[in-house]
Amino acid sequence: MVSGTSAVNDESNHPICSAKGCRADAVWVLAWNNPKLHTPERRKTWLACDEHREHLSQFLGVRGFLKDVVTLAEWESRAAGGPDSAADR
Repeated sequence: MVSGTSAVNDESNHPICSAKGCRADAVWVLAWNNPKLHTPERRKTWLACDEHREHLSQFLGVRGFLKDVVTLAEWESRAAGGPDSAADR
């Protein structure tokens, strides 16, 4: 599961989209921070389904908050230190 998020579907225990009212399974992780509140290395996360990825990305992007958009599988692999992790590059 994505660290730092509470968007989990109670019925299936799968991460769900962070868009208001959306109950679709998450496919994307949008990593962001607010430079007025967070240190530069801090990453908060929103989850997104395919339908809401662009909308949520634009919302964060126009505010200068968006730092990275990756698949949920890639994010989890990075967190676990898997082959896609930044430490292995």
